[in-house]
Amino acid sequence: MSTTHIDLDLSRIVSTTKMKKIQIGAVALLVFLSVASLFEIGLASPNTVPAFLWSPHLQSANGELDEAVNYQVMSAKDLVGSVFTQGGWSNFLCSEKKLEQPVDVALVFIGRELLSSDVSSKRNSDPALVNTLNNLFTASNFSLAFPYIAAPEEERMENLLLSGLKEACPNNVGVNNIVFSDSCFVEDGTIQKLSDLQSFKDHLLARRETRKEGETDLVVLCSEGSESNSQAGQSRSERESILELVSSVEQSGSKYTALYVSDPYWYTSYKTLQRFLAETAKGNSTPEIATGCDELCKFKSSLLEGILVGIVFLLILISGLCCMAGIDTPTRFETPQDS
Repeated sequence: MSTTHIDLDLSRIVSTTKMKKIQIGAVALLVFLSVASLFEIGLASPNTVPAFLWSPHLQSANGELDEAVNYQVMSAKDLVGSVFTQGGWSNFLCSEKKLEQPVDVALVFIGRELLSSDVSSKRNSDPALVNTLNNLFTASNFSLAFPYIAAPEEERMENLLLSGLKEACPNNVGVNNIVFSDSCFVEDGTIQKLSDLQSFKDHLLARRETRKEGETDLVVLCSEGSESNSQAGQSRSERESILELVSSVEQSGSKYTALYVSDPYWYTSYKTLQRFLAETAKGNSTPEIATGCDELCKFKSSLLEGILVGIVFLLILISGLCCMAGIDTPTRFETPQDS
């Protein structure tokens, strides 16, 4: 067999091998892109919410700024645990624990509409609220961010907060004064509730005079949502409520730490129930089918789209592997037949 024929066969083998590598690389790239798109949908999906913990008075041990962002997708219960451990709330809320840097007030803002996608995307439902939280967060000495929290579906955030407080302080809760707003749904009937924002301001002013050294008050404000506020004739948004309450605490000279977390699941379910009751109240035997799509509906739609895209790319991968398996690569050099 001549050298020319050997060179030609070697060229064909090398060319075939390169084509296979290119095909495998292309299929792998498509699969990677599909997995990445599914991962992105899972992180910033409509059932994940952000949480921000900050304090202008707490500092790290070395006196430098203490900032951290936890990108892990965690449950609302784990978030509460992180607030009491990483945020140090158990140190000043439990009476048996002493802290060198105590705070007077622990503020909790429970929103109803902000989602993880509103923070990660430039197009969000409430840019003023996002900017306000960002300014408060970045201007603090101590800050923790949790961009992806799985919205609680079985229990409200305010009840999880109380449960976490009891777990962190098993022997003695240690909180000298706990106040919730009327819009919070707590199972403990002994909790003191206040009706409006002005009541919170008056309460904080009164506690400034009666609070003993080392005591920390827990103040929880739950938003009712912009739709409920407009129906009730209230003009204050979540952003305005946060700014007013924080300003009131700062003007009183009290040291504070604050937590903002969104809990839209129950609020969205309540709006869906309201629409259903409004339709059935019309007296129609067959209520009209709602054409709108709420956050849960959008999440299911996005999840279904992601699954379909993954199935398509999986079929492409299987087809590519089958095609490459059917290509025969010569394993020996054949001597050309004499003409």
